[in-house]
Amino acid sequence: MPKLKTHKGAKKRIHVTATGKLLRTKGHKSHLRRTKPKATKRLYDNKLPVHKADVERIASLLPGVSH
Repeated sequence: MPKLKTHKGAKKRIHVTATGKLLRTKGHKSHLRRTKPKATKRLYDNKLPVHKADVERIASLLPGVSH
Protein backbone atom coordinates (compact mmCIF):
# COMPACT_ATOMS: atom_id res chain seq x y z
CA MET A 1 0.00 0.00 0.00
CA PRO A 2 1.43 3.45 -0.90
CA LYS A 3 2.17 6.11 1.66
CA LEU A 4 -0.57 8.61 2.45
CA LYS A 5 0.31 12.19 1.59
CA THR A 6 -0.44 15.01 3.99
CA HIS A 7 -2.52 17.87 2.63
CA LYS A 8 -0.05 20.75 3.04
CA GLY A 9 -2.75 23.45 3.28
CA ALA A 10 -4.43 21.62 6.14
CA LYS A 11 -1.09 21.01 7.84
CA LYS A 12 -0.39 24.76 7.91
CA ARG A 13 -3.85 25.74 9.14
CA ILE A 14 -4.86 23.00 11.59
CA HIS A 15 -3.15 22.28 14.91
CA VAL A 16 -3.60 18.89 16.57
CA THR A 17 -3.49 18.85 20.36
CA ALA A 18 -1.97 16.07 22.47
CA THR A 19 -5.46 14.67 23.14
CA GLY A 20 -6.26 14.63 19.40
CA LYS A 21 -8.49 17.69 19.16
CA LEU A 22 -8.24 19.83 16.03
CA LEU A 23 -7.79 23.58 16.44
CA ARG A 24 -8.05 26.26 13.77
CA THR A 25 -7.42 29.99 13.52
CA LYS A 26 -9.90 32.55 12.27
CA GLY A 27 -9.84 33.66 8.66
CA HIS A 28 -9.39 37.20 7.31
CA LYS A 29 -6.60 37.75 9.82
CA SER A 30 -4.38 40.04 7.79
CA HIS A 31 -6.98 42.09 5.93
CA LEU A 32 -6.91 45.67 7.25
CA ARG A 33 -5.60 44.43 10.58
CA ARG A 34 -3.63 47.64 11.23
CA THR A 35 -6.75 49.81 11.23
CA LYS A 36 -8.83 47.73 13.64
CA PRO A 37 -9.08 48.40 17.37
CA LYS A 38 -6.84 46.40 19.66
CA ALA A 39 -9.76 44.46 21.14
CA THR A 40 -10.76 43.29 17.66
CA LYS A 41 -7.18 42.28 16.83
CA ARG A 42 -6.99 40.12 19.94
CA LEU A 43 -9.97 38.08 18.73
CA TYR A 44 -7.81 36.77 15.88
CA ASP A 45 -5.09 35.42 18.19
CA ASN A 46 -7.10 32.60 19.77
CA LYS A 47 -7.31 29.14 18.30
CA LEU A 48 -10.80 27.70 18.05
CA PRO A 49 -11.86 24.05 17.94
CA VAL A 50 -12.91 22.71 14.55
CA HIS A 51 -16.67 22.18 14.32
CA LYS A 52 -17.63 18.57 15.02
CA ALA A 53 -19.30 18.29 11.60
CA ASP A 54 -15.96 19.02 9.92
CA VAL A 55 -13.61 16.98 12.11
CA GLU A 56 -13.82 13.73 10.13
CA ARG A 57 -13.34 15.50 6.79
CA ILE A 58 -10.31 17.47 7.98
CA ALA A 59 -8.78 14.47 9.78
CA SER A 60 -8.79 12.59 6.47
CA LEU A 61 -6.42 15.24 5.07
CA LEU A 62 -3.94 14.63 7.90
CA PRO A 63 -2.64 11.04 8.11
CA GLY A 64 -1.96 9.97 11.67
CA VAL A 65 -4.95 11.85 13.07
CA SER A 66 -7.64 9.36 14.01
CA HIS A 67 -11.31 10.25 14.41
